[in-house]
Amino acid sequence: MAGKVFLVGAGPGDPGLITVKGLECLRQSDVLVYDRLLDTHLLSVSKSDSEHIFVGKERGRQALTQEEINNLLVVKANEGKIVCRLKGGDPFVFGRGGEEALVLKEHSIPFEIIPGITSPIAAAAYSGIPITQRKIATCFTVVSGSEDPSKPESVIPWDILAKTGGTLAILMGWSALPSIMDTLVQNGMDPETPVALIQWGTWNKQVTVTGNLKNIVEIGLKSNLKPPVIAIVGEVVNLRESLQWFDNKPLFGKKILVTRSRAQSSTLIKSLEDLGADTIEIPSIEINELDDYSPVDSLLIKLEYDWIIFSSANAVDIFFSRLTNLGKDSRNLSGITIGAIGPATTEALDKHGITADFVPQRSVSEEVLTELSTKNWENQRVLLPSSNIGRDVLEKGLTELGATTLKIPIYNTSRPNNIEDAAKKAIQAGLDLITFTSSSTVENLLDILSNDKQYLKTAPIACIGPITAKTAVDLGLEIELIASTHTVSGLVDSIIEYFSAKET
Repeated sequence: MAGKVFLVGAGPGDPGLITVKGLECLRQSDVLVYDRLLDTHLLSVSKSDSEHIFVGKERGRQALTQEEINNLLVVKANEGKIVCRLKGGDPFVFGRGGEEALVLKEHSIPFEIIPGITSPIAAAAYSGIPITQRKIATCFTVVSGSEDPSKPESVIPWDILAKTGGTLAILMGWSALPSIMDTLVQNGMDPETPVALIQWGTWNKQVTVTGNLKNIVEIGLKSNLKPPVIAIVGEVVNLRESLQWFDNKPLFGKKILVTRSRAQSSTLIKSLEDLGADTIEIPSIEINELDDYSPVDSLLIKLEYDWIIFSSANAVDIFFSRLTNLGKDSRNLSGITIGAIGPATTEALDKHGITADFVPQRSVSEEVLTELSTKNWENQRVLLPSSNIGRDVLEKGLTELGATTLKIPIYNTSRPNNIEDAAKKAIQAGLDLITFTSSSTVENLLDILSNDKQYLKTAPIACIGPITAKTAVDLGLEIELIASTHTVSGLVDSIIEYFSAKET
C-alpha cells in the first residue's frame, strides 16, 4: 500500500517560523528527509521511531544527488511510509520542490505541498528591512545569484531589474556578488543604491552589514561573510537603522554552551535563544528509568509516610508514572505533606494536580534543612524520591532531627555516550559562556572531555548555584558567575546582567 509524501517548507532558520501544518506533518511522519539549511532542533519534534535521512547539499559537496533524493522519496513512499521532505525556506522558491513533486506524480504517489516562509522576506524582516514599503518600494523581485551575470547566456534580465525601482533580493549570490553589483551599475542602477548582506538570516548567528552597490563587496569581505548570504538591494535598506530589532536583543550573537540533560535543556535553551543567544547543546546528563522498580512500587502501594519531599521535576514525573502504573493517582497522597525544592519541581507537581505544602525560599539542601528544622520531626516518616546520585544532606539532617527518613532512587543519571567529538568541536569553535546547572553536569562534561580542563578554560563559566560552583572549583575550574537565584530563570537573569556589565 503506497504511502504519502509531504513536501514541507521549514522556513529560513528560526525553528519557530515553521507553519503549524508543517509541524503537524513533521510529528506524524515515519521518514524524515531533510536539508542542510534548517535548525536541527526541528528533528527532535519527530516521532521517536522515525527514520532520519540527511540529504543536504552545498556548493561542491552533497550527501545525495537530486536524482538519488527523488528515488529515495519514491522508495520510502512505496514502502507504505508517510514521508516528510523537510526543505529549508519554501519548497518552490529555488528549492527544487517542483522537480520532486513531478517525480512523485510520475510514480502515482500521493503528495502535498506545505509552503514555508521564504528566506528573502524573513531574513530582511529579521534585519529590520521591509521588503516593500509604501512610497519607497511597491514591488520586489527574487532572483538566484548562482548564475554569473557576465555569462552571455544568462537568462536573468539584469538590465530590466536595474530599472524597476523596487527591491531586489538575490539568493545564493555570494561568489558572484562582485559581478552582480557591477552588472546592476552598468545597466543604470545608481552606485549609491543601498545594499544589505544578511548571513544566516533569522538564525541567532545572523550577521547583517550594509553599504551600497559600489562598496558592499569590500564591506562583506572585511566582515568575513561566507554563504549562506542574501543580498537585499534597494532604498528599503535605509529603514534598518530605525527598524533594527532582532540583533538588538540583550544576548544576541553570544555563543552559550548548555550542559543540562536532554529532557531538561529545552527551558534554558528557549530562554537564552529568545534573548538572542546562539546556544550549543552538549547534554552531559542522561535521565534513565531504573531496571527494576519493584522496591519503589512496594513503597508506593502502601504510601505510609507523613512527608514526601521532591527535589527535581524528574523525580515528580517518574513518581507519578509509577503511581499510574499501580492504578493510583494524586488522591492517594491525601494526608501526606508534600515538599517541593525549586520552582521547576513545584511546577511539575502542579501539572499532576498537587500544590506543594512546603516550598523553600532557596534550593540549596543546607538552606532547605535550616527552614525545615523549625518543625517537629519526632516520629515523622519522610520519603525522599531522588536520583541515584542525589546528595544525602537532607536525609542525614532530617534523621538527626528525629525523623525516620528514606531516600530512594527512582531514576538514574548517567553520562551520554558518543558525544566526545561533538563536545570538543563545539568548544574549540569558540564560546562566550559555558553554563552548568548541577554538580553532575560539571563532573560529566569533564568526563566527556577526558578530564582535560584546558577545554573549559577558553570561556567564562556560569553556575546555577553555590553547590554547583563548589564542585567546579574543587575540580580545578574557575567560575566567573554564580546565579543569585538558583533557578533556570535566575541563571538567565544573571547572564543578562553579566554581559550587560561587560558592555558598559
